[in-house]
Amino acid sequence: MARPRRIVLVRHGESTGNVDDTVYEREPDHALALTERGWQQAEETGKRLREVFGHEQVSVYVSPYRRTHETLRAFHLDSDRIRVREEPRLREQDWGNWQDRDDVRLQKAYRDAYGHFFYRFAQGESGADVYDRVGGFLESLFRSFEDPDHPPNVLIVTHGLAMRLFCMRWFHWTVADFESLSNPGNAEMRMLVLGDDDKYTLDRPFDRWRDPEPYGITG
Repeated sequence: MARPRRIVLVRHGESTGNVDDTVYEREPDHALALTERGWQQAEETGKRLREVFGHEQVSVYVSPYRRTHETLRAFHLDSDRIRVREEPRLREQDWGNWQDRDDVRLQKAYRDAYGHFFYRFAQGESGADVYDRVGGFLESLFRSFEDPDHPPNVLIVTHGLAMRLFCMRWFHWTVADFESLSNPGNAEMRMLVLGDDDKYTLDRPFDRWRDPEPYGITG
């Protein structure tokens, strides 16, 4: 099995929806573009990625949303060294279709009270639903490692929630751990690095907004 030396997760750059939540009433979530600042953020992250990957090959998976595709484009990676696959299971959490701003704000307040992992948006998904599809993607990713010629790097361009849930599934974090984590910033990256012990470690933790509050003992 050709396990990659690095698995890099990157959140998309700042989008129009990040600066004006009324845009969801006029445009579908998947069609929202990067702002000028979002392009700049992604380009800065791209400089770091090109340093990390050097001349090595990279297997790239990108959410099907416009803002993630634009983020990947802004990285300016060498097209001869990357293999890009659009992966719908890495999409943003579904909050319903056309979104009423006041209704979404109310539902977000309910989610904060109920719990981000279990609360399901009306006509949309819960964090647990996203966890399940990210888990399905992980199973496909593991199977790809069976290719003896698998590249030494994997790059995943996705969304903040999916990044946290990917790491939750990979490292077997509890729901209480997940609930305590803050989203990464726009164009922020996290890297899973393969060590000499054949185990992956996260290059830096996610910020926490509170201490975990578990129901019981795990591990």
